[in-house]
Parts: sequence; C-alpha cells; structure tokens
Amino acid sequence: MRKIYFSLAIAWVLFIYGSYNALLVFPPISSPANPPMEELYRNVFFHVPINASAFLGFTITLGASILYLRTRKLSYDLVASKAAKIAVLFTTFTLLTGMVWAKPAWGTYWNWDPRETTALIMWFVYLGYFALREAMPAGEPRARASAVLGIFGYASGIFTLLSTRIFPSLHPPTLGLELEPKMGMTLGLMITAAIIIFLNLVYLEIRLERLKEKVTRG
Repeated sequence: MRKIYFSLAIAWVLFIYGSYNALLVFPPISSPANPPMEELYRNVFFHVPINASAFLGFTITLGASILYLRTRKLSYDLVASKAAKIAVLFTTFTLLTGMVWAKPAWGTYWNWDPRETTALIMWFVYLGYFALREAMPAGEPRARASAVLGIFGYASGIFTLLSTRIFPSLHPPTLGLELEPKMGMTLGLMITAAIIIFLNLVYLEIRLERLKEKVTRG
C-alpha cells in the first residue's frame, strides 16, 4: 500500500500544480469572435487528461480480453472488467466536462456533434458490457462473452477518436491541439496525474475484488 500512497501523492502534487497554472497563472487567450473562449480554454487541462485516461482504460480492457481468450485465465477477465469500470466512470466525466465546454462555445450543452455522439455511443457500448456481465453468472462463459464484447467494443473508441476526421465537426481535432510550451508541459503533467490516479483506482478495484473472493471462500 505504501507504493499506492506514494504514487497517489505524486499524482495529487502534479494535479494541484497543473490546476494552479491552468486556473490562476495562465492568461486568457485572445478570441474576439467568441469571448467566452478566452477563459473557457482552461477546461482543456481537465477534459483532455480525463479523456486520455478513459481511452487507456478501454485499451487495457482490449488487451486483457485478448489475453483471456488466449489463456483462459480469469485473472485477465478481472483486469479487463475493472479497467472498463473505471474507464466508464472517466468517460462520464469526459462527457460532463465536454458539456461545460459546449454551452458557451456552441450555444447548448449538447449539439449531437460527431464527437459528442460517438463518445455517447461508446459510453453505451461499455454500459452494455456490464449489463452483459450482470446478466450472466460468474465463470468462463461470462468471461468469454465479456472478452468478445471488450474486443469488438473497442471499435467504438477508435470511431470516436477518428470522428472529427471522418465527419464535419465543431470539436477540435484530437491531434490538432496547439499550446504554448508551458501550457503543453502543464497539460502533460495533468495527463500524467490523471493516468496515475486511474491506474491506482483500477488496482484498488482488483485488490478489493480478490479480497471479496477470499472472504467468500472462507
């Protein structure tokens, strides 16, 4: 547990430092055509790290699902499901912070923009992943079905990432974000902090599940 406390302490130091810069140090940007954007850009320092962590989680689910199908080890199913669980939580925060951006930038909280729509579809796909797991008893059949959905469901994430390139979109391109060097460094620190927090939450979920299994076995 000491390693967890240490890594979380690092994450929170990075997060506090990044938040301080993002909210209090960096000046407004010039946006005469859309004055709210002069301050609203600060949302990027929270929205992007949360989103990056969510996609990392779905990627872990993809990898663990493939490993389960190759090895039939239930430990991989456990990793896949817990990574997906925290990723769905982070995706919820991604959608919410996106709505905070959309209201002043585009006029309404929800615009059915391709990025918004595909992200919502992805969210529902992984909610379906857990609905499937709840509908089946624990064991190999559930793990196998979950692994298949965890693999094919990842396509919804790829579609979300590519949506701004495939369709006309109000949302800035995923790889088209340009920031000043200090802002870019701060964003990198915030992404690092979010990923550390994400990985620790997944680890704690896995550990809690294993403790539950020990108690159940007596």
